[in-house]
Amino acid sequence: MTTQPIPPLIDFFQHIKDPRIERNKAYPLLEVIVITLLAVMAFAEGWEDIETYGKSKEGWLKKFLPLEHGIPKHDVYRRVFTRLKPEAIASCFMEWVRAIKRDITREVIAIDGKTVRGSFNTRTGQKAIHLVSAWATENRLVFAQVKTGEKENEITAIPTLLEMIALKGCIVTIDAMGCQYKIADQIVAAGADYLFALKENQGTLYEDVKTYFEDVDQTHPDPTVAVHTTFDVDHGRIEKRFHGITSDVSWLIERHPAWKSITSIGMIDSKREIGDKVSFERRLYVSSLPPDPELFAVTGRAHWGIENSLHYVLDVAYREDGARIKSGEGPENWGYFRKIAMTVARADRESKDSVKSRVKQMAWSDDYLERLLFHSSFACEAGAAASSA
Repeated sequence: MTTQPIPPLIDFFQHIKDPRIERNKAYPLLEVIVITLLAVMAFAEGWEDIETYGKSKEGWLKKFLPLEHGIPKHDVYRRVFTRLKPEAIASCFMEWVRAIKRDITREVIAIDGKTVRGSFNTRTGQKAIHLVSAWATENRLVFAQVKTGEKENEITAIPTLLEMIALKGCIVTIDAMGCQYKIADQIVAAGADYLFALKENQGTLYEDVKTYFEDVDQTHPDPTVAVHTTFDVDHGRIEKRFHGITSDVSWLIERHPAWKSITSIGMIDSKREIGDKVSFERRLYVSSLPPDPELFAVTGRAHWGIENSLHYVLDVAYREDGARIKSGEGPENWGYFRKIAMTVARADRESKDSVKSRVKQMAWSDDYLERLLFHSSFACEAGAAASSA
């Protein structure tokens, strides 16, 4: 496998348009952005924290930034990031992701939303923001992020999110909230496939699929249903999953003609044992995938990576739910910086340490952070830089 250097992340923020008026530009925008990103990587939680971080690291920062006017005051960061359009940060971030991503055959892209609970503002009446993310499960990278509007939900945000990604050849997984035939059609039209979870909110579609699999389980197989069983043992938890998928869907499309892209329906029975406690769960799906039970099993399991590898890390490592940034565009911009920080940690393919350990090293080791952000010292697969996320 050949490799090529990845351009330093900082290079991608060179050309963002400054939202400030001319007389307030004493501190260059790039310096403000870089110090903020580094402070977030060191677990900063507010504007004052960024100023404190900058002052404590001023000597080291001068290796890479002119800092002709010193370290900006906390009000400078607040003014910039409450006004700077998140799309500007997003565009730079996504360009960098395109440079570091690996080309994965049939990459599974999991779509899910998360509310940043601490971002509400009682003074202005602003509700907590809800961010919908696209997580590439094999690359373990965030491919895109969209904030839902005040009177919107994930159903309206997902189409916009999908338009931001080159989907061809991928498999898109979405939970029951985004299980909509128009979203399915958009994915198929882009040359991708989908696997959507079904719940009662889908009414008769859910009931029809539920009825189809009602008498199917491991002890009562159906010849029209292809099956596959998996086992997981982890920290005292034993989980057995029985997967069933079928292409017998013509009857379903007749009953639901808007769902013309469905080519298979599936079920996953999970039996989980933790000590003396045993629980059972059945999940139902509609899909454009062929009735391959092993692919179905891998894809269904991959969806949960967005919860375990993205949302959990954002909460535990970067305390996203406790974020104190509330004004203007600040919460969404801060959300991007947290995702960039996590992505930088995951992008270091030279390290054999856990992501948790890398996150700590970024906060504690100037040498480690310098290598990741300011030098082209870690590499990606050749050709990946030319790929589109």
